[in-house]
Amino acid sequence: MKSRDGVIRLRRFEVDEKRRKVADIESMIAEFNDMAVDLDRQIAVEQERAGISDVNHYAYPTFAKAAMQRRDNLAVSVAGLEVKLSAAKGELEEAEEELRKIEALQGRETERGREVEPEPGFGMIGAARAAG
Repeated sequence: MKSRDGVIRLRRFEVDEKRRKVADIESMIAEFNDMAVDLDRQIAVEQERAGISDVNHYAYPTFAKAAMQRRDNLAVSVAGLEVKLSAAKGELEEAEEELRKIEALQGRETERGREVEPEPGFGMIGAARAAG
């Protein structure tokens, strides 16, 4: 029974770690998306300031080009993180399922243990008195 408690604690720890990993990835995706929105805003401001919105124009602002490249890099990073997020969520679901199975098994063993254990003070003499 004690070894099962250790296994349950270990599984709970694993589930918590996987939840943290999912939360971290989600946080990074949100942060990168916010950064991309900010870059879009900066690009628009720079284009308006320069009066040029054609990226191929010879006088297109260098800052806007660099901001576009950073935004595109963020989009690539977000796509990679979304793949990792999907995998992490799958791992989390598997770990949660394993934990539920182990907890259910322990619950059944606990219930069986209660059925088998005699009531306190109900030894051979107590049984004879109850029968007679």
